[in-house]
Amino acid sequence: MRRWGTERVVGLHDPRVNEHHLESTGLPADSRLRLLSFNIQVGISTERYRHYLTRGWQHLLPHTGRADNLQKIGNLLGDFDLVALQEADGGSLRSGYVNQVEHLAQLGAFPYWYQQLNRNLGRLGQHSNGVLSRLRPWAIEDHPLPGPKGRGAILVRFGEGPEALVVVMMHLALGARARSMQLAYIRELIGGYKHQVLMGDMNTHASDLLQNSPLRDLGLLAPQLEATFPSWRPQRCLDHILLSPTLTLEKVEVLAQPISDHLPVAVEIRLPGSLTADAFPALSPAPSRIP
Repeated sequence: MRRWGTERVVGLHDPRVNEHHLESTGLPADSRLRLLSFNIQVGISTERYRHYLTRGWQHLLPHTGRADNLQKIGNLLGDFDLVALQEADGGSLRSGYVNQVEHLAQLGAFPYWYQQLNRNLGRLGQHSNGVLSRLRPWAIEDHPLPGPKGRGAILVRFGEGPEALVVVMMHLALGARARSMQLAYIRELIGGYKHQVLMGDMNTHASDLLQNSPLRDLGLLAPQLEATFPSWRPQRCLDHILLSPTLTLEKVEVLAQPISDHLPVAVEIRLPGSLTADAFPALSPAPSRIP
């Protein structure tokens, strides 16, 4: 088990596989993908600012309501093809030693998943990001991000060469300086690809990302500007799904699901013709709830 003081390195990984969810039909004829990004706050329900104090113990100890919250999240995730999770627990005391990424993959019937462990506090916490997918990734890269320890990005690639679709899932730092370093690192990762998606809790507004960050020369689109935090009275737009202009936006919504302290962001996109079905060998269809 990796410990907090252990130096992390970039890693290339295969996804974990849920064998009994491998039924698939390939890429839909209309080449649409449904994406979701959700900071799940390790399954804690926060409905008021005071709950950060009164329910703060749930970040350390198990709680019977966590299973119900994860079931609600699992019910929501089942409508999407590719999901980015932030603030998941990889299996510690507070989660009842349940790997929440794996558990949500089971609840949402996802055949492929990957957990990125960013802060290993042993029995006290397994701070993680996660990816759930109905498509078989060609490659998954685990990247520790620069700046203070404990932040990471997952790069998921579908297809090969510059025409591949590259999706980066992240949870960025709170501080502007560290966040700029992290975005510069991510900019280098995706610069050689034509079709790009960035998903996650980015801890800043879209205007800052698109105009004042190392991403500014990419021409990315931020289709949703609705506030996502705090979930009970949204005032700040911190969660994003950014798209390269080669991808056609069909639908976008901030879902009114106050399960966590963040609201989930959902986007449906249409892929360009250059991304053939060969890049997406496994996709299980599910009805969309994005209106």
